[in-house]
Amino acid sequence: MSTADKMMSQMADKGGFIAALDQSGGSTPGALKQYGIAESEYSDESQMFALMHDMRVRIITAPSFTGDKVIGAILFERTMDGDVNGEPVPAYLWRERGVVPFVKIDKGLEAEADGVQLMKPMPDLDALLARAAKLGVYGTKERSTIRLPSESGIRAIVRQQFAVAEQVRKHGLVPILEPEVLIKSPDKAACEQLLHDYVLEELQKLPEDARIMLKVTIPEIADLYDDIARDPRMVRVVALSGGYPLDQACEKLRHNHRMIASFSRALIGDLRHQMDDAQFDVALGEVIGEIYDASVHKA
Repeated sequence: MSTADKMMSQMADKGGFIAALDQSGGSTPGALKQYGIAESEYSDESQMFALMHDMRVRIITAPSFTGDKVIGAILFERTMDGDVNGEPVPAYLWRERGVVPFVKIDKGLEAEADGVQLMKPMPDLDALLARAAKLGVYGTKERSTIRLPSESGIRAIVRQQFAVAEQVRKHGLVPILEPEVLIKSPDKAACEQLLHDYVLEELQKLPEDARIMLKVTIPEIADLYDDIARDPRMVRVVALSGGYPLDQACEKLRHNHRMIASFSRALIGDLRHQMDDAQFDVALGEVIGEIYDASVHKA
């Protein structure tokens, strides 16, 4: 079986969850602060991203971070281009940890219009995708957000997500579409129903051999996305934590039977820079176990 086939099999069928380690420029200071590194401890963006890279390397080299429970990891572009022990991060993840590598490709969000935030233009996307494919990356992730149940706004979000996904697929990569419904939306359930309907509509237009993934906020109506998850073109439907505390995110996830986690904030929330390596691995292992359990064992 080829490496690509092994990765596809793992993402489609193996129990576990995807670690989202893709905090970018806007969210990095907050992530570092939560980790125990104040903004006063770095003077520029370069130092900030170096500290973030160190944190991510510490996570992916920890003994508890393996493909037994963490089946995939979403990387920030700079992390993808970095090294672990002299080996490119994507290669290290797969060869040494058994974890399938993804890369975040969006460049942030436009200002809100029509109740949503579309992705900013990505003029260098083809070059990024070519580089990712060469590094052995399996797939990508692209995020936009939805706040209001606007039919035209949500349809625009879905169409943009599928258009970018088509560009990704042409490079032989598997895209994760991430149209995030904000948990503070004044009508989250209505947003999610519209999103479901438009995603299903676009999904059914794809050729039968297309393979994509979907990352969504854990829905108000349990199992809302089950029919989408059953479509043979859908490798997996995964859930973002969206700002829910870890225990609440896991409890909500348990009620969605064809959905696994792809958590970011909920994954790293208990980790601290000041921990020694043993303490760090114990804390990480406990969180990994909790997220794995919610992804595999359902209510």
